Amino acid sequence: MKPYGFRVESFAPGACTLRVPFNAALERPGGIVSGMTLMGAADVAMWLAIMTLRGTAEHWVTSDMKTAFLRSAREEDVLCTASVLKPGKRSIYGTAECRGLTSGLLAHHVLTYVKAEASGGRHDQSG
Repeated sequence: MKPYGFRVESFAPGACTLRVPFNAALERPGGIVSGMTLMGAADVAMWLAIMTLRGTAEHWVTSDMKTAFLRSAREEDVLCTASVLKPGKRSIYGTAECRGLTSGLLAHHVLTYVKAEASGGRHDQSG
């Protein structure tokens, strides 16, 4: 997925792991991988994890994401693994973790997705 270069490493029902290759263009000042990159990886990994359960006919959108940044990554690839914890009819809840290949756990994410309505891209937030 350009410009991030995300690549699917593995997937299973309700789970997906992405590789985020190191890219100097995605660093923030100080030489660390940007938070935007980690959050983007978590969002995409969770969306793909949902697709492993629900297919591509349904449309799901992020309604909430909370991120705890725990450590910085420098000049290394990152693996981001998302897992669906509670699938529902109208909302899905899950977590994702981003880990640097050498630095370990970088960020923990908690995500909620809601099913988008077919008309106009609006979504219903009732569970």
